[in-house]
Amino acid sequence: MSARNANPLKVSLLKQIHNIINCLVNIKDETGEFLMTLDDGRVIDTKGWNDWEWTHGIGLYGLLKLHKITGDVHALDILLAWFRERFEIGTTKNVNTMSPLLTAAYLHEAKKADYLVHLDSWAEWVMYDMPRTEEGGLQHITYLVVNYQQLWDDTLMMSVLPLAKIGLVLDRPHYVEEAKRQFLLHIKYLQDIQTGLWFHGWTFDGRHHFGKARWGRGNCWVTVAIPDFIEMLNLPETDGLRRYLVTSLVAQIDALVKCQDQATGLWHTVLDDENSYLESSCTAGFAYGILKALRLRLIPKEERYTNSAKKAIQGVLANITPEGELKLVSFGTPVFDNIEEYRRVPLTSMPYGQSLALLALTEYLRTCV
Repeated sequence: MSARNANPLKVSLLKQIHNIINCLVNIKDETGEFLMTLDDGRVIDTKGWNDWEWTHGIGLYGLLKLHKITGDVHALDILLAWFRERFEIGTTKNVNTMSPLLTAAYLHEAKKADYLVHLDSWAEWVMYDMPRTEEGGLQHITYLVVNYQQLWDDTLMMSVLPLAKIGLVLDRPHYVEEAKRQFLLHIKYLQDIQTGLWFHGWTFDGRHHFGKARWGRGNCWVTVAIPDFIEMLNLPETDGLRRYLVTSLVAQIDALVKCQDQATGLWHTVLDDENSYLESSCTAGFAYGILKALRLRLIPKEERYTNSAKKAIQGVLANITPEGELKLVSFGTPVFDNIEEYRRVPLTSMPYGQSLALLALTEYLRTCV
């Protein structure tokens, strides 16, 4: 087929995707505002591409998805270069620095590189040395804060998905079973049974949900993680865990459809608080998760779902600059004790904003294949 007969939507999406990638790997912290200084003197660049945090782990996952769908060699080259440089230097293990190991497991499985030693070391740490809450939950320990007895919704994406994938790749079913248990435990304590949305965090130390924020990006990690987990484990329709996860996902998506901003297709950074700003990275995550849930038939192809996903994609596209930068992205957000603090989190371009847009558009790209 000649280029002039190519699907114009596909051509446009691929152009947008490559602009997003270019911006992803060239983002810089020009002011030093987003540098994280550790007690041992190390400085972690949470904004630039050449460091090791959850922000980079999500970017790697987006690049992996693009490579798997399109065979994009440039995306693969970026992935392999990042792991080569980062594994040589190493980093501190925590809930967030575990996130790149999801992509590493897929690359190892595809024989693009040999990451056996790294996969083994990181997964064993999660299984046996990572701090735990009551009931054996993965405590959300980060570079700077131990977050004693705390469960966060982010953990499912950052540590539990990598653990499950490594368990499959290394044939260690006890990793997979632990990942299943973590999904159940996080649903038990973080999903709001009244709204279907998820609280950002829970602590066993005092047994409460902090400011009871139903935070946008925290929720989007769940919308991304549940379909990916079901697909990763190839759970059959009759599987009890799959059916439980689907009911949780449907409850969340039903609530999301109701609180989506109809004028822009975006969601507020605190989902049920119209006084909080509209935020695009969570919107991209919701677009990916809803589109994938539709594709996997986890939710029916009803107009309310398809329209919500379409509006979300349009909202994301409307906030991508000609240079490929996704605007209206909130900076990394801890669990706060009140809603007002969420409203004050600054907006800036970040690798995870780029990569969530990349995830959304690559999933949308499948409709053109």
